[in-house]
Amino acid sequence: MSVVENEREKRVTQADVARLAGVSRSIVSYVINNGPRSVSEEKRQRVLRAIERLDYRPNKHAQMLIQEKWESVAANQLGVVISSVNAFKRPYYGEILAGLHEEAHRRGYHIRFIRLFEALRNPALLNQLIHKHEVSGLVLLALDQVLHTAADRELLEKIVGRVKRVVCLEWHHKGLLSVTFDRYRAAFDAAAHLLGLGHRTLAYIGPADERVGGVRAALSEAGLALTREANDAHSGFEQAVALKETASLTALVAGSDEVAFGVLKACHRQGVRVPDDLAVVSIDNIDLAEFALPALTTVNVPKRELGQQAVRTLLEQGEGLPVTVTLPTNLVVRESCGARKTY
Repeated sequence: MSVVENEREKRVTQADVARLAGVSRSIVSYVINNGPRSVSEEKRQRVLRAIERLDYRPNKHAQMLIQEKWESVAANQLGVVISSVNAFKRPYYGEILAGLHEEAHRRGYHIRFIRLFEALRNPALLNQLIHKHEVSGLVLLALDQVLHTAADRELLEKIVGRVKRVVCLEWHHKGLLSVTFDRYRAAFDAAAHLLGLGHRTLAYIGPADERVGGVRAALSEAGLALTREANDAHSGFEQAVALKETASLTALVAGSDEVAFGVLKACHRQGVRVPDDLAVVSIDNIDLAEFALPALTTVNVPKRELGQQAVRTLLEQGEGLPVTVTLPTNLVVRESCGARKTY
């Protein structure tokens, strides 16, 4: 950025935003800081539109800007944008984030922020955080779960257009680096294991993604797959209850361990014995999987390694051609499938 451009950026102040929005400077401050006083929705929208139009950024680093230290400050800072608040609650994503932090620290980098995709709809926050003077790279975690509308996709393009180094973690986006595991293969291996135990009629309860295709491919001509969408323990429980009337069902693939916990609870409530009446195999292998009753047979996803690999790919591939790194999975056999029992 040239000296002239630096001066232009420095001159954009809250007073400029207030002038364009037709409000007082204090109103602009209340909108940016979410208080301490409330602002009418009509005025808030005017302020947000003015912030977006002027590309205003809170001037907390003004002194550094004057000293031309922006680039050195951002050089070892990384940002993480995560799909939704539910991801913070899930142990699966907790392990991934732990891996991100470990690898960043090992390489002398810092995680500057972890923010929800939804929060970046606020143009003030977007301008403050998603900027080359704040971070040198971004990790976008599981954003395919929240890209539902044209406005969602437009926001994504704004984000990836502002930072040169971006990696998609747990999903793919055209033109960007990505790190993931093979959902199709993981589900295929889970179903194939049940087929190897002699089962022919299987149900799948889990996310409606590549895992569905993996289960169906494993069965092929060998049997029937019933599918129900579920993304957590609650919906796993509800969908398992709904399958009670399927008398011929002898085995089930759960799309995640959390879904499997819901399935196990439903089986217990209905008097269905696992694995004697219903064999269950899931995907993820979170730490709690071995403590379920019975212990879950599950496809191990290298969660911590996914986070570590995302940082490595971001720093080593940089601005090069987009590549996809797919980490391998492996089946961990425990009691829930019936292949191994403890008495």
